[in-house]
Amino acid sequence: MNRSLKQFSLPTPGRRVRPLKSIALLLFFLCFFIAPSLRAVETSITYPGKSGPGSGKHVVFIAGDEEYRSEEALPMLAKILSQRHGFKCTVLFSVDPDGTINPDNTRSLSNPEALDSADALVLAIRFRNWPDETLACFEKYLHSGKPIIALRTSTHPFNGIPRSSPWAKWNYNKKGGFGKLVLGETWVSHWATHKVEATRGIIELSAKEDPILNGVTDVFGDSDIYEAYPPADAKILLRGQALKGMNPTDPPADYKKKRSIDKQEQGINEPMMPIVWTRLFKNESGTVNRILCTTMGAATDLLNDDLRRLIINAVYWGVNLPVPAKADVAYVDEFKPKLYGATIYGAEKYGARDFRRGLKVSDHELGKVLPPGDSKPVEGSR
Repeated sequence: MNRSLKQFSLPTPGRRVRPLKSIALLLFFLCFFIAPSLRAVETSITYPGKSGPGSGKHVVFIAGDEEYRSEEALPMLAKILSQRHGFKCTVLFSVDPDGTINPDNTRSLSNPEALDSADALVLAIRFRNWPDETLACFEKYLHSGKPIIALRTSTHPFNGIPRSSPWAKWNYNKKGGFGKLVLGETWVSHWATHKVEATRGIIELSAKEDPILNGVTDVFGDSDIYEAYPPADAKILLRGQALKGMNPTDPPADYKKKRSIDKQEQGINEPMMPIVWTRLFKNESGTVNRILCTTMGAATDLLNDDLRRLIINAVYWGVNLPVPAKADVAYVDEFKPKLYGATIYGAEKYGARDFRRGLKVSDHELGKVLPPGDSKPVEGSR
């Protein structure tokens, strides 16, 4: 037996030990050897808000996609909103039973009850098939009429929900599912070439005075443009100019391509696809949700100050607070996200980049630098 443990061993039969000393030894044993294994596993993280305009408001973030590193991006945004703007922020993840963050776990959403007290929701999910009790929490939030700020693959958030579930209609292959119904678009196609053609944001002329665009002048992301056709009730804020390369200084792409919806040919940038829009959605309960949807939102896209600012502005707009003239979007902690890449869908085709494996929610605490995580080769693709 290790000497340090032996000296604290429990009393043996026949050995007289003073009662108080025996109790002290027992408490030591319970605290240091038994209690840690009984502590609840933390599966979500809350950042209390500092003083600021968002004081008293609670923003919930849902990170759950296996490609664009929402598990890295959303804690960064939550830290900014809490520490720079005063919002209380809670981030929910896809996790394994031991609390390890695992974006490949499409059945998991940690602590969905946090939505009960949310004033706004920032969503970055892809092809989730949550249990019915989790979907019920999500629907309850939707029916409350509170705002949703949806990023990138949130246009196709659900897939594989069983036919027997009352929420099967949200699957993306059911006439566009939740994305088409609520956000205004579902998955259509990669309009620009994935990992080859980056995106420059171009402000829609008719929207230049929209408060969500306060302080927003130079949007760029290294993710590609999605083919998207928001409904007539949507207000387009930005369109995406496809570039010839992956750098902000690259010139616009200039070839022709057939649209998926009608097979008609058009210039890749003629017209440019919408990449940010808002709409007011009247849900089944009769309340109205303020919606901002953007097909940008990879973690690497959010290295761009003005894209972060647009999303921060959208939260203010969503909760009916005055939007700052130029919101502070400086990082709270270091942010060096991994490059996007699917780990289970199309991995080989696009050159997969694995997520940071083995991380716990506590790795996202304030003041911490995100560890590199364990590496694991990608095993095939679909």
